[in-house]
Amino acid sequence: MTSLRLIALVSLAALPLRAQEAEPLSPEEFAARVQGRTLTYQSGGAPYGMERYGPDRQVTWSFLDGRCLDGEWYPNAGAICFAYEDGTGPECWRFYDRDGRLSAEFINDPDMPQLYETQDSEAPLSCQPEVGV
Repeated sequence: MTSLRLIALVSLAALPLRAQEAEPLSPEEFAARVQGRTLTYQSGGAPYGMERYGPDRQVTWSFLDGRCLDGEWYPNAGAICFAYEDGTGPECWRFYDRDGRLSAEFINDPDMPQLYETQDSEAPLSCQPEVGV
């Protein structure tokens, strides 16, 4: 087989892979998917956290430990960024539709494993009140 023919075959074989590569959700697509929902995410096969998406881009995040952080999301340069009341952030992600579920790629740390939606609910988060001085 000539090298030119081999290159052509490899190029043809790669076409379906490129067609399957997903584009990140736009801010409008993301809002339509999440508003009024509580999504549970996992990372590396382990539970990671839950987020409640309210109106006007308001969010509440929990690492599943009973503590919750309120914040908001906003679009930024093709990403969805989150700013929380604790002053950390912004935390920016690219969200994708993977077979009807969200996956998220953390832009701040590309080495972090992706998050995957494992549950979708309309139920609010169960948050414990802050205890302290």
